[in-house]
Amino acid sequence: MPHPTDSAPPRLLLTVTGGQLVAAAPADPAAAPAPPARGVPRARPSRDGRAAGRLAPYARLFATPGTRAFVLPGLLARLPAGMFGVAAVIMLTAHRDSYALAGAVVATGLVASTVCAPLIARLVDRYGQARVAVPAAAVTATGHLGLIACVTLDAPVWGWFCAQLLTAAQPNLGAMSRARWAHLHRGTAAEAVEARHTANALEQAMDELCFMGGPMLAAVLCTALFPEAGTLTAALLMLGGTLAFAARRETEPPAVRRAAPGPPPLRTRGIPPLLVTFLCVGSLFGAMEVVTVAFADERGQQAWAGAVLAAQAAGSAVAGLLFGLLRPRGDARARFTRCVAAMAVLMSLLPLAARAESLAVLAPVLLIAGMATAPTMVTGMTLIQRVTPAERLNEGMTLAVAALLGGIAVGSASGGALVDAHGAVAAYLLPMSAACLAASVAAVTRGRATAR
Repeated sequence: MPHPTDSAPPRLLLTVTGGQLVAAAPADPAAAPAPPARGVPRARPSRDGRAAGRLAPYARLFATPGTRAFVLPGLLARLPAGMFGVAAVIMLTAHRDSYALAGAVVATGLVASTVCAPLIARLVDRYGQARVAVPAAAVTATGHLGLIACVTLDAPVWGWFCAQLLTAAQPNLGAMSRARWAHLHRGTAAEAVEARHTANALEQAMDELCFMGGPMLAAVLCTALFPEAGTLTAALLMLGGTLAFAARRETEPPAVRRAAPGPPPLRTRGIPPLLVTFLCVGSLFGAMEVVTVAFADERGQQAWAGAVLAAQAAGSAVAGLLFGLLRPRGDARARFTRCVAAMAVLMSLLPLAARAESLAVLAPVLLIAGMATAPTMVTGMTLIQRVTPAERLNEGMTLAVAALLGGIAVGSASGGALVDAHGAVAAYLLPMSAACLAASVAAVTRGRATAR
């Protein structure tokens, strides 16, 4: 007669492999194999299995129905964000040879966006994405087309500024896309937190791809066709992409119709220090864009300006995708502070590279410097999402983007003035200084932003 324990289920062996808890039943329960001794190499998985495991976080994101349907149109609608600045600078300087004037016109629209964008985002939270984004995109396209008309018809300069003001109505498709991910993966469970981290990394990588391909496309269109071609193409892409994005209603977060849906983000603890840091980071971006276009123009290579700026965005995009594969560990504020500090260190290489007087030297340095940009934005947006009331999420994230736009406006105007006064090589001190200021603000205010 068999012993009663002979029919008992086999014991499970628990071990940790590749950061995961693995349970296995030994062939002989009475004699479980001993774990391998330290220093003895384990068998490696196949190349295909290893690649699939590394990309699993992104595969899980797109396993949710309807995600691809809004990601692709959103990417198309956001591509013009990387085109408008370079296209406007090239178009305006072609008609009036002044980088200071071009920078001022671009800065006018960006400053207006810092006021309009949060208001539009508040309407999005209250009435829904589709009902607000479509008319806002139509107004924005009208502003860009009006600027083209003013320039080509040689209208007074004040008309340029008036047309540029209408472009401030541009809807923030990046925030809307992130809000959809946050809605699909809401909650505080570990899986939801990791999913939002990966989604933020994906969104930032797509932003960088837009800022990588956008300037290059704008520069090629403006120089190969006619100076207004970049702005015209960008306006049409923005409008068409927004229409396609808004049509995907199945993943749209529900609107909050209450008159007072939670405290305003500006009064939420932790958000103001983050916005100041984003303002400094934005001034870095604005200065670097104008100064790099001027640097290429001074050497008779303006058509390559977009490609050089794309190098910085390429480094950021790759770093963002890799960053999304990592599990978020430790304090979120500490991660953000470290990322901003790393960005400041890498941006300090720009003035040294500019002294070589060569785009071939500047481009790889921008590639390296850009690798700290995406982690900074991912960790920053993650903090914004944690401290912003859920019913005001679009407004909170758009405030961060508005701070970036305000910084870009300051950086564009300051960079253009510095180029006219001292040349592009000396002007590269401006983005480096902005990065160092951002790191200082993040370090000083670290204890004031407490994630929920």
